[in-house]
Amino acid sequence: MESIKNKVAIVGMGCVKFGENFDKSIDDMLIDAAYEAYADAGIESKDIQAAWFGNLWAGHTGQILATPLKLSYIPVTHTENACATGSEALRGACYAVAAGACDIALAIGVEKLKDTGFMGLPQTRPNATWSYRLSSMTAPAGFALMATRYFAKNNLSLEEGKRLLAKIAVKNHHNGSLSPKAQFQKEITLETAMKAPIVSSPLGLFDCCPVSDGAAAAIVVRADMAKSFRPDPIYIKAMQICQGPREGFMSPAYDYAHVEETRRAGVAAYKEAGIGNPAQEISIAEVHDCFTITELTIMEDLQFSLSGKAPEDIESGRYEIGGALPINTDGGLKCFGHPIGATGLRMMYEVYKQLQGKADKRQIKNPIIGLTHNQGGEPGAAVVSVAIVGNEK
Repeated sequence: MESIKNKVAIVGMGCVKFGENFDKSIDDMLIDAAYEAYADAGIESKDIQAAWFGNLWAGHTGQILATPLKLSYIPVTHTENACATGSEALRGACYAVAAGACDIALAIGVEKLKDTGFMGLPQTRPNATWSYRLSSMTAPAGFALMATRYFAKNNLSLEEGKRLLAKIAVKNHHNGSLSPKAQFQKEITLETAMKAPIVSSPLGLFDCCPVSDGAAAAIVVRADMAKSFRPDPIYIKAMQICQGPREGFMSPAYDYAHVEETRRAGVAAYKEAGIGNPAQEISIAEVHDCFTITELTIMEDLQFSLSGKAPEDIESGRYEIGGALPINTDGGLKCFGHPIGATGLRMMYEVYKQLQGKADKRQIKNPIIGLTHNQGGEPGAAVVSVAIVGNEK
């Protein structure tokens, strides 16, 4: 089985401001994200040979994308993989280019959730895609169970656990305050996070990401063509997706304190990219902090922290912008927002900018390898994407 490593490069990206975009339609956001990516790559719409479109709730078929972007009579594939949809669109474009099916492809994701009127995600998914447990339990409740189990497994009191999660929220709000396109751009204090209203105990208001409107896009080309588009392309090193068996709710062996799909997707991506020590070799990571507890467990599942040692690393500042391994430098889902179909591509947008040295006030020092982690589903029933990219071939 061949690897995709260094066969494909990203030469342009675009991202709209996430948030309550009541003044923009889905078409508006798709056009804005795509044309920023076109301008970044130095191409025009007519140069796109195929497109992959990530979205959950806008409707069916690739026409949703093809119509506003005038991508007539070319292959346009509509992808969906829960909250990992944006990464699935990018994966499809990358594999098509790597296979030689096209030379220049567009990956783009969009979601418009604020107009639905729901406080969370719209509850309109077909029951056949979910277990009874998932259809009868909210996302905050599912991840609250994970927080409770993690605290118990690692001998953390409720107060200690809540303080640890609050530190993650404070970090991500600080990073979001440096991100002009983030939904939330305001710093918070540890006390504010800890005393926030409870959503599902022990998770409070600032432990939960918002639902959002937004779009993000990437232009993908063959690696040997990349420098004809720009001097600083970003090369794909690994592109893995892991789908679990959805047995966590039924298995007494599941500890509810980790996500097995994240562990396995990480192992597969590290193998493909040739990463031997992720804690030392990864320069920056954008991970799926739908809730603060998710970011905490991801640190161990992706081997950034030893098992049970993520609390120490968080307390030490290891994952802050100035730390040894900055996590969610743009604010993550927690502050940048979470329009489902766009999130995976937004993560890559931040890593892309960081590896090019163009992240402005958020810029970290001398990054070489970046990782995105995009998770759909619930603890015990997840689909996870892990992508690794670098600025050297």
